[in-house]
Amino acid sequence: MIILHADWGTDPRKRWIATARSAGDGWAIASIAPWGREGTPLERLGLRDDEPGPILIGLDFPIGLPRAYAERAGITSFRDALLAFGGPGWETFYEVARAPGEISPGRPFYPHRPGGTRRQQLADGLGIPLDALWRDCERATPTRPAACPLSWTLGANQAGKGAIAGWQELVAPLVRDGAALWPFDGDLVDLLATRRITIAETYPAQYYAALGFGRGWSKRRQADRRDHAVAIEVGAAALGAELGASVRSAVRDGFGPTSGGEDTFDALVGLLGMLGVAAGRDAAAPQLSTVEGWILGLSNDRDWRRI
Repeated sequence: MIILHADWGTDPRKRWIATARSAGDGWAIASIAPWGREGTPLERLGLRDDEPGPILIGLDFPIGLPRAYAERAGITSFRDALLAFGGPGWETFYEVARAPGEISPGRPFYPHRPGGTRRQQLADGLGIPLDALWRDCERATPTRPAACPLSWTLGANQAGKGAIAGWQELVAPLVRDGAALWPFDGDLVDLLATRRITIAETYPAQYYAALGFGRGWSKRRQADRRDHAVAIEVGAAALGAELGASVRSAVRDGFGPTSGGEDTFDALVGLLGMLGVAAGRDAAAPQLSTVEGWILGLSNDRDWRRI
């Protein structure tokens, strides 16, 4: 089995992939590699097109739509809509709106640039309440703040432009070639047993607490990333994951002094979170998940929604 996690950005230089391959009773994590510049989607992820499965691909961007928006747009299946976006009837879907008057259910991403922009403008253009911009799985939990709503494309933590690129370049092509989408296509265990490739949404910040990361640190600082080296190595060992020499060196060095260090850091953390799910942590998703989707490893206990 192969479990792969891609930390994703709109800039291809900020896309890094950490891969674990089953090895005996555990896992081998040999390297963290950049997104490939050429080839098919699988080849750009560092895999062969004929790679035997099962393969679980975790992607650090939203995979799903807010329920209120889907109802407004007449969408009942994210999987079907994904394959339609950009085509007839959805020609402007991936074009980020430049002004509030351009926002519509058929053009839901905004804003194109900063300057007098507000999330309320996005909600008004979509015809939904402001609070309905978020999917359930994006709301704050006891261990992390709320994620940025899917359709918002401005700011350091925005996810909209990453989703636009990821859906077009990776998810839709793989689904057209037969990949399964969790949780839309079924239970994770069943999908891994019956499908060669399964795609799931991840959120590295969701896994920080499980690895023992505290508060008051920043993944953007090498010293802070270095301070988490022991926790990462201990967490990997607890999951039966053997870190290759280059990976272990990167962990102990805080993933280097460049700005790209935060991307390789999250690529590995996201992978360890996925291995935690494989080891038996809660991977459940709401039953009513035909459009919203879910984050792999996020508990299905709705008490977290009260905070």
